[in-house]
Amino acid sequence: MSAPVGIDELLERVRAGYTRVDAREAYAASRAGALLVDIRYQALRERDGLIPGALVVERNELEWRLDPRGSHRLPDATSHDLQVVVICNEGYASSLAAASLHALGLHRATDLTGGFQAWKTAGLPVAPA
Repeated sequence: MSAPVGIDELLERVRAGYTRVDAREAYAASRAGALLVDIRYQALRERDGLIPGALVVERNELEWRLDPRGSHRLPDATSHDLQVVVICNEGYASSLAAASLHALGLHRATDLTGGFQAWKTAGLPVAPA
């Protein structure tokens, strides 16, 4: 059995497996057809608002909803080639979620560096919840 790792080391390891995007890159990707997936919990969405066009999927349902071969997939989960940008509040939980999607074969999954807060700070569109 390997030695346990802390969360900081785990994040470093999983983030090394893909290229993260900043807020402007995520916006451009969405305009080009990428799926933005907001995994923030409801209270944060109600407090801070929503990214127009982003798909809201609770973190505990993410893999079931985005697995293109899954029986509980969303209609948007059409292919393992789908570009997915996972968004949490500050860009931590989304990194682990993106790594999990990679494990399911969604090789173009990534996450937003700085999360929703970076999106909002960049002045990108936000709608009331």
